[in-house]
Amino acid sequence: MPVLLAALGALLVSLDSAINIALPAMASAFGVEPAAIRWVIICYVLTYAFTAFAAGLLADRLGPGPVFTAGLWLCTATFVGYALASSYGAVLLLRVAQGVGSGMVYGTAPALVTLSLPPARHGRGLGAMSLGIGVGLGVGPVVGGLLVDGFGWPASFVFRAPLFLILALLALTRFGRVVGAAPTPRRLAVADVLRLPVLRAGTLAFLSQYAQFAVWLLMPFFLVTARGLSPSAGGLVFVLTPLATALAAPLGGALTDRIDPRWPLRIGLTLEATGLLAIGALTETTSIVLVGAAMAMVGFGAGLFQVPNLALMMAAFPPAQQGTAGGLAFLGRTLGSAVGVQATALLFAARLPRDGFLAAFHAAFLAAGLVCVLGALLALLPARSSTPRGVSSR
Repeated sequence: MPVLLAALGALLVSLDSAINIALPAMASAFGVEPAAIRWVIICYVLTYAFTAFAAGLLADRLGPGPVFTAGLWLCTATFVGYALASSYGAVLLLRVAQGVGSGMVYGTAPALVTLSLPPARHGRGLGAMSLGIGVGLGVGPVVGGLLVDGFGWPASFVFRAPLFLILALLALTRFGRVVGAAPTPRRLAVADVLRLPVLRAGTLAFLSQYAQFAVWLLMPFFLVTARGLSPSAGGLVFVLTPLATALAAPLGGALTDRIDPRWPLRIGLTLEATGLLAIGALTETTSIVLVGAAMAMVGFGAGLFQVPNLALMMAAFPPAQQGTAGGLAFLGRTLGSAVGVQATALLFAARLPRDGFLAAFHAAFLAAGLVCVLGALLALLPARSSTPRGVSSR
């Protein structure tokens, strides 16, 4: 049950991909420029970046179950609030509140998995959780496109309120079966974080997320604005990235349990970088099949990378600090998302007035691809074992 709860919670949180295809409609409704609409993403991911870390620390004291469940309830209330939002400022405030709830779910989900499974099955368990993330990311754009076409942008948020309510009730009724904190919680020291395996996993997560969020920010505008697709049609194409992530996650988990996890990690980063650089060469006349193939390559590479990298982060901490490990893992990922969105938007906005949409689009994806290349090169460097002192290796 803990693994199922973690996977379902991660799935519902990752359904936030439904709002990406709604960004053009939101920009139009509130009269803001495409570059300015990035704050819808930044307010959310930056909040849950730090909340995920704090939630992980709290989970090591209280157990991941209570913190996870509280996050589900907060998300439920926030999505009801979107039905009443009437200004861009109100939406941004709700995004901050949503980020707190989502961080509580994301930051504790890995600990729910690793504390309920033997070490030899951590890869598969984390792969199941990551599959939930990938499915949510994949379903979201399709559902979001249909809802925006039929009911307007608020529907891309509100539809999740009953889903979170159901899962919160399930977690509440099953609470006794949700794994608790480790028997002897251990205080986090600075030295615990400033170890090479921890810094390496966090840095690689940061770079991968930084790079791939160019897809989440700019591809909706390329598909809907430059290619002239409807939101629903654009959502069907956009889904190829997260769908490929979902397909790659179980493979990454299985390989993590069977071989050195650094190999699928390295291959994944290489595929992600290749896909981003290919997107940076697209034009308005490029075959939609090639557009989809490049987007799928980014997603598959990211999915193949994420599970082994997360497993290495979790393995770097003892059982008493699995909440901390999960929180740090998502802190690195979400900081990469927030910084990547900001940097990509600024680069795009700087080039847009002078060179036009396509040139600005190309520059943004070239930069994102090079960031991912840097991650792939760092992953090739030799690293010491990530097993913490006093804990036996798997």
